[in-house]
Amino acid sequence: MQHRERRVADAIKEAVAEIILNEMSDPKIGFVTVTRSRVSRDLKNATVYVSIMGNEKVREQGFKHLERARDFIRRRLAQHVKLRYVPELRFALDDVYAHERYVGGILDDLFPKGTDSGAGDVESGETPPAEPS
Repeated sequence: MQHRERRVADAIKEAVAEIILNEMSDPKIGFVTVTRSRVSRDLKNATVYVSIMGNEKVREQGFKHLERARDFIRRRLAQHVKLRYVPELRFALDDVYAHERYVGGILDDLFPKGTDSGAGDVESGETPPAEPS
């Protein structure tokens, strides 16, 4: 991603997050976090990745309401970010947090707390004794 594309994507991410947080009054959207955004090379299309807290039904309902508010968000985006063309918005669910929890669960299963893995006590700063040569 080029420098300009990255700057525009960051500006869109910040503006959309502010619009959702401060200017939308639909409680059915739920707790939405804008995690990142990407823009096309011509800056005419933008994908905004969001994470919605809750179970699958709450996430699906929140995403549908967010999709319905796309035109409102785009109009408000035009007022927040000064660009020659206001990009067409597309929303996508970002499951990065769910993936982190999944990987964390696997790691917890592999290395349960309280077992000695031979690496020393990381929390207390102790290191294992050196092996004799």
